[in-house]
Amino acid sequence: MIIGYARVSTDGQTLDVQQAALREAGATRVFSEKVSGAKTHRAQLAKALAALTPGDTLVVCKLDRLARSTRDLLNTLAAVGEAGATFKSLGDGWADTTTPHGRLMLTVLGGLAEFERHLILARTSEGRQRAQARGVRFGRKQKLTVHQQQEALARRAAGEALVDIARSYAVSHSTYRGSALRDCCQAQETIFELCQTRISLEMTTPTSGVSGDGA
Repeated sequence: MIIGYARVSTDGQTLDVQQAALREAGATRVFSEKVSGAKTHRAQLAKALAALTPGDTLVVCKLDRLARSTRDLLNTLAAVGEAGATFKSLGDGWADTTTPHGRLMLTVLGGLAEFERHLILARTSEGRQRAQARGVRFGRKQKLTVHQQQEALARRAAGEALVDIARSYAVSHSTYRGSALRDCCQAQETIFELCQTRISLEMTTPTSGVSGDGA
């Protein structure tokens, strides 16, 4: 069975031309909608994909009626393939998975899209590393400066209430607790490293014993 899909972006446009072309191509069912192609969820397209069974063919008038990007197109074609169906675009002769040539072209297109994705990820990773080398810190900006964190810990150690400390810096309890926990962990790591160093020195330093002959 041939299933057609037609789409226009605005209410001012008509679906008649696409629907007529799909009927002429042999479509027995045509799903149509007026929605922007930029939207990821298109109800009628989802229904068309759900209606596909093994051996069916999904037909559109042009590729831009089905997808607005290479990734969107490949995702849709993957759904068509999973249903055991094929795809054909009336206005794009190379986009036809019912022929070996069309399947080859779409396989190449998928490989190029994947290669482009890896290039983007590589450039993003390199840019992040260069930024970190320049001292750029990623993530949410800390609400308290290092000086404020040390001051808050000193006030807490002196017995001041947690609520009062947090209110004086216009932050929540969780912000103070997070800063205190980080400082506590860093202090514990420093103490642990110092203890390890001291033990290591004691084990490697030779001990001198005093020996004497008994009279």
